[in-house]
Amino acid sequence: MSNEITLGRVRPAPTRKEVVAVVLGAAVEFFDFSAYATFALMIGNVFFPSDTPFMSLLLSVSVFGIGFIVRPLGAIFIGSYADRAGRKPAMLLTMVLMTLGTGGLVFLPGYATIGVAAPVLLVIIRMIQGLAWGGEAGPATTFIMEAAPKGKRAFFTSWQIVAQGIAGITAGLIGYSLTVFLTHDQLASGGWRVPFAFGLLVLPIALYLRRNLHENFTQEDRAASKNTKTLLTDVAKNHGRLVLLGIFMLSGSTITQYFLNYMTTYALNELHFAPSTAMVSTILIGVCVVVFSLTGGWMADRFGRKVTIIAPRLLLLLLLLPGLEIINTWRSDAVFFSVITVLAALQCISGSGVLVVLCENFPKAIRSTGFSIAYAFGITLFGGTAQIVFSWLIKLTNNPVSPGYYLIAANILCLVSVMLIKAPSRAPIALSMNAGNG
Repeated sequence: MSNEITLGRVRPAPTRKEVVAVVLGAAVEFFDFSAYATFALMIGNVFFPSDTPFMSLLLSVSVFGIGFIVRPLGAIFIGSYADRAGRKPAMLLTMVLMTLGTGGLVFLPGYATIGVAAPVLLVIIRMIQGLAWGGEAGPATTFIMEAAPKGKRAFFTSWQIVAQGIAGITAGLIGYSLTVFLTHDQLASGGWRVPFAFGLLVLPIALYLRRNLHENFTQEDRAASKNTKTLLTDVAKNHGRLVLLGIFMLSGSTITQYFLNYMTTYALNELHFAPSTAMVSTILIGVCVVVFSLTGGWMADRFGRKVTIIAPRLLLLLLLLPGLEIINTWRSDAVFFSVITVLAALQCISGSGVLVVLCENFPKAIRSTGFSIAYAFGITLFGGTAQIVFSWLIKLTNNPVSPGYYLIAANILCLVSVMLIKAPSRAPIALSMNAGNG
């Protein structure tokens, strides 16, 4: 791996083992969100019992969205903390917060046991987890990108998305196993808590691995950085346009990915597939995220950022509505899996470029703060509301294809933003005497 020259000294780059430790930690944190999306229907029945199944589901996905509302706070305070104290302490803090939130989901009684206190406490738990993930994305992504060898920034950064795929695969495998070995009543009454218990067991391992990270944000970098207020002022004053473009650029990528994550609920509610079949879709999408995010990262390094973002997303735009029409017309397992594989492949190839081009455009001294804010607000505005909008559109129109129009609008906004953002075709790690760049 390459080294970075700082103030006359060679700074050893983090090892691949350390990058794996960061990716594992991110995977464990995202696993919780993936598990919640997978079991949203059952969680809704436990904490929001209603005579109308749709109302239970809507309240459940609304609480899922609440976890996103506090993400910008995590981005502001933990993201800026990473630009002041270093990437490592910020990532350790997010792991502690996520452990608290996941533990709450394992042990929190339902509405039938403690009444209205159950949904209230569930909201608080989701807020803690949202704070953790809002603070995680910036330090983890910048750590991985800054650890990249020359000419491989996009490929390395794509591992942050791979972490999400690993989480989805794990959540899907556990969900599928539960649908096979437990009855529907057993799964609905308490079996849905098993994935969160698994996450709670793995979190201490990830925390231990992160404690041994080599900090690539050195004392010289800290000296060049500022307090939180000054960092935020710098980002707003000098990089406000980049933040806004980043937020809009994330619209299509985020909404499309959360629609793919929503496929488990979609398969159950709209296509009326068996629970085991619906859970397979979670596994399949996770595999697609791993494979095609790495493909997209490699392509972004090889062919340039913009072409790797724009070409697959244009094709995605053309296939969204026909794909949804096909799976609703045929209602076949094979057709359903084939369509979501194609859509997921195009989404993930493009998504890798989106992530790296946003991260690398911020100067190193404010990179975690700037990227965290853009990423958190983008995910909050578009990801936090996605499942609510999908459920509402289907209910309003009585048309299971209706979310496709929302996806098209978001992806057009994404493409326009990509065309306006600066994107070097190849961006190796800068060998600079200035610690503020990189």
